[in-house]
Amino acid sequence: MTAADLIAGILWVALTAYAVLAGADFGGGVWDILARGPRAAEQRRAISDAMGPVWEANHVWLIFMITGLFTAFPAAFGALASALYVPFTIALLGIVLRGAAFAFRAHGAEVAGALSAWGVVFGSASIVTPVFLGAALAAAGGGFIVVSGGRVTTGFFAGWTTPLAAVLGLFALAVCAYLAATYLTVETEDRPDLQADFRRRALLAGLVAGGLALLALPVAWLQAPRLLESLTGRGLPLFLLALVNGPLAVWAVWRGRPRVARLAVVAQVALVLWALAAGQWPYLVPPSLTIAGTAAPAATLNAMLVVVGAGSALLLPSLWLLFGVFKARNPGASVATHLPDERRGLDL
Repeated sequence: MTAADLIAGILWVALTAYAVLAGADFGGGVWDILARGPRAAEQRRAISDAMGPVWEANHVWLIFMITGLFTAFPAAFGALASALYVPFTIALLGIVLRGAAFAFRAHGAEVAGALSAWGVVFGSASIVTPVFLGAALAAAGGGFIVVSGGRVTTGFFAGWTTPLAAVLGLFALAVCAYLAATYLTVETEDRPDLQADFRRRALLAGLVAGGLALLALPVAWLQAPRLLESLTGRGLPLFLLALVNGPLAVWAVWRGRPRVARLAVVAQVALVLWALAAGQWPYLVPPSLTIAGTAAPAATLNAMLVVVGAGSALLLPSLWLLFGVFKARNPGASVATHLPDERRGLDL
């Protein structure tokens, strides 16, 4: 394995971490705007309590992936940034807007009550962002982006405006909602009624995600056979594991096994992403850009490996502390529980 291959694998690990962690944050926004019924306020409060300590940290993986791609594979970075300028811009605007809305709403009295204007922005941006990220992934993995002579020759709308991109965008949204609802069934284990609300939502999102995944297969066969070949070629073992694991995850949700369900849903996302990575290797952006052909000079790659190793020694324990200590003992959540509804949002 070359240094370029190793760095490409590390960047894909970062993408996987972003999908299973920040993806749940996006899903939380979906369920926030869709909160209904007599426990709607409690549902929104549970989402805020779960996201509050960690939502900013989850974007570390996106920042690392972007800077790593720019450093190690500048030609691929330039091609993706050019070809997918529109969906990436919309997705980044969604990330900024949802972050700002979540922060502003946390200091408003409506955070635990009726849906506020900031809540609408937060929920809407949480829907738009994963849809466009999924569409961008369809364009990059489906062979729609062609580079010749160092320039993208397929235009600004290639790939991400296709029916396949629409299906995979909705699939990404459903997966985010699935992750969030599954995580929230664990977060609400001490509140059975609220846990039942999120369990029903997880089951619905899982079935929708599964249906969209099956729909994507014939659409990919018609529009992007290279993508389907990636999953059924070198990526087939992982893809078969994903096909087996999918029903297991839904079964765990249905049977009320929240911790098993959480693990199975995370595994499902990871298996699909790594089946795609294994299938399209050695290409970084098929059909034009390979890992070796777009890699930076060896000195840059080796320096990046040193920096990643040193940075991981600091970052990973810090994230472990954040998730294991601060999230487990969210002071905002404990204070909010004892405040009147109109005051709870001030301390989130």
